[in-house]
Amino acid sequence: MAKKKASKRPLSDDEFFDAAVGSRAVREYDIHATIFAQGDVADTVLYIRKGTVKLAVVSESGKEAVIALLDRGDFFGEGCLAGQRKRMATANAVTAVTVVPVQKTEMASWLHDNRAFSDRFLTHMLNRNIRIEEDLIDQLFNSSEKRLARALLLLARYGSEQAEHVLPKLSQEVLAEMVGTTRSRVNFFMNKFRKLGFIEYNGELKINSSLLSLVLHE
Repeated sequence: MAKKKASKRPLSDDEFFDAAVGSRAVREYDIHATIFAQGDVADTVLYIRKGTVKLAVVSESGKEAVIALLDRGDFFGEGCLAGQRKRMATANAVTAVTVVPVQKTEMASWLHDNRAFSDRFLTHMLNRNIRIEEDLIDQLFNSSEKRLARALLLLARYGSEQAEHVLPKLSQEVLAEMVGTTRSRVNFFMNKFRKLGFIEYNGELKINSSLLSLVLHE
């Protein structure tokens, strides 16, 4: 009797996009490095292989507003596909980052010729837009304490298949920029989270699932 072939496990989004972009040239950025700046020419879509990227817009008066935190498996810079000629935001590395740049024309060809890739990319972008809307609501209505808790959970990819409860070391200045508050406030809340057992410091930053209770608490 012939043996039944084991069904293949479907690829996760990370695996699918990683396979799609292949072993092309990558760019590596150190923490705080600028990947592209507001006003730069928009001619590539970038795929994050490793690390966390912050997208922020700076007003004419110099005030910065963080509009998204992106992680491994995310794309950014996709505005060029819709005719955007200049970058509307600045992309900075929150941690050490590895990205894969894909030229606009090449990305457009992939989306046109590969139905599976197009479907996955569309779903990915819709999910990202939902998250950006949630980030905006978070900034408008939640306290800085809740915003910090949510940012830590997002960095830990809480609830996803790729959850990482131990984070690379992040300065309190970077965390303050993420949530739109001061370093002293971040320091106060981080000490509070540690005392309550929500996080642990031991050379690395460990995020415990109990931190979610703070975000969900009204």
